[in-house]
Amino acid sequence: MKFKRISSNPKIYGGKPCVKGTRITVTMVLDLLEDGLSFNEIIRDYYPHITVDDIRACLQYAKALLEGEEFYFVPSNELVLA
Repeated sequence: MKFKRISSNPKIYGGKPCVKGTRITVTMVLDLLEDGLSFNEIIRDYYPHITVDDIRACLQYAKALLEGEEFYFVPSNELVLA
């Protein structure tokens, strides 16, 4: 799948996917969303040079990665913490 707003360059963050033309990784955007920030708050308070469409592209990229994955859930009584 090709993404117009997400790019990867081995010289930037070791090739981690970024919003195209920036050094803002998809993970940075997802972390802010996870913290409960709205799209507008992310743009206003953190990354004023990206757009709502860039944030949506980050979500679409993450979704595309997960669609091809298989997940196996371990019962909570078998969970081992290191």
